[in-house]
Amino acid sequence: MGLSEGKEKRIVFRIREMEIDDLAPVYHLGEMLFKADEAPNMYRTWDAYEVVGLFHSDTEFCLVAEHEDRIAGFLLGTTIIKSRSAWKYGYLIWLGVHPDVQHHGVAEKLFQKFKELMIEQGIRMLLVDTAAENLAALRFFRKQGFGHPRQHIYLTLNLQAEIQRLKKRGGNMNGAKHEKKNGTRSVASAEIGKEIGSS
Repeated sequence: MGLSEGKEKRIVFRIREMEIDDLAPVYHLGEMLFKADEAPNMYRTWDAYEVVGLFHSDTEFCLVAEHEDRIAGFLLGTTIIKSRSAWKYGYLIWLGVHPDVQHHGVAEKLFQKFKELMIEQGIRMLLVDTAAENLAALRFFRKQGFGHPRQHIYLTLNLQAEIQRLKKRGGNMNGAKHEKKNGTRSVASAEIGKEIGSS
């Protein structure tokens, strides 16, 4: 974006709802930011389906920061409703800012707009997750008021042997389906919660 010379230069940007023409720029920016070797999260990976899926299911919670007609950052979120609970939760899933405009308040402006939208929706609690070693993200979220962090452990199960066994038996390999209803995420994970204390 040609802004690397002037971190002292005031960056003017506007926050708006994401539009269909933003899908490709947002995806490519995320591709640059969320590299698999730097964020080897088995639970969630950045891909085109993630961007398109969230845009279709939660358009109003997909925001972009625009600077000089270019996408300078984005935020993708959703809401979660638990059964037998009066609470609605807001979940900030992805937040990314182009390296050339980081430290200019883009992420904070995106988050503030997201928080406003969540309050309008009657959301009573916001959720976010990040890698434990992502200290910059942790500092940012603590600055925004997040606390009470909990540690998660992700486990893996290699299904290759099972797939081979099913193939030999002539089983249907397309029987498994991943369901995602509007605004509700279903994630199969084994979680061992270990509280590490609030910040």
